[in-house]
Amino acid sequence: MRAESFHRPVKAVLPAAGFGTRFLPITKAVPKEMLPVGDRPVIDYVVQEAVAAGFTDILIIVSREKNCILDYFDRNHELERRLRSAGKHSEADELERIASQANFHFVRQPEMKGLGDAVLQAQAFVGKDPFALLLADTMILDNNGRPGKGDSLNALVSAHLEHRCSSVAIEPVAAERIHRYGVVGGRELHSGQFELKSMVEKPQPDEAPTMLDSGGQAYSHGFAFAARYLFTARIFDFLRTTQPGKNNEIQLTDAMAQLLVEEGFYGCRLPGKRLDIGNAAGLLEAHEIILKGKSSHD
Repeated sequence: MRAESFHRPVKAVLPAAGFGTRFLPITKAVPKEMLPVGDRPVIDYVVQEAVAAGFTDILIIVSREKNCILDYFDRNHELERRLRSAGKHSEADELERIASQANFHFVRQPEMKGLGDAVLQAQAFVGKDPFALLLADTMILDNNGRPGKGDSLNALVSAHLEHRCSSVAIEPVAAERIHRYGVVGGRELHSGQFELKSMVEKPQPDEAPTMLDSGGQAYSHGFAFAARYLFTARIFDFLRTTQPGKNNEIQLTDAMAQLLVEEGFYGCRLPGKRLDIGNAAGLLEAHEIILKGKSSHD
């Protein structure tokens, strides 16, 4: 019998320690997670999403060059006082809200050894509790095009509580793009929820796992991870024993595949849209969506 409890999880982990090489040269000085979308950085929307789904304790994994992320989620009492003395109470209120919306924790990843190694840095914070993992350079929009909502995470939590194991958000991906993602195979139980049978990191199209619909027919496209996960603490057991692969990095997918065999794994089709802010096209699209949304409410 596994030791994990299956209450609704309240801890979320946001890895934000990578070099951001796809966005050089700006990421030499500015973390990609702090690139602006509208009037706030990408990571703020990710935190809002976790909070909207009921996660109260948030660990952000950073590197030593990313202290500005800590500063962003910390109180700046002097600035708040100056704003209030100038009559800018709404701006001061917003700064206070950002810092108080969750219980923030931070830890540094000593070396850039992949996403799996970054997640390992969260073990002391997580303990034996289930936890959400949100990639901090990826925004999720709900079906109405709004960011910062918790629909996807709520679906993962529901699957976790129902099946007593880990779950992951997945989305359709065209065959010609499969080699860029972690890809899953399995069968659809009902609309939006899948029992997963296999996981492969960046396979060639002819080697990708097959996903069956509820009638047993194969989908013509693949399904890939969509930057949101809900893990039991057992993931750490497999991360510790996963051997480094390409570029001496520990692949999260390798540990997830072992976790699937050990206790099962479920996928939830992403409601809405995923925006990858790790590249210029994704950042521009997100910026346009946010500005359009703001103008329509002005």
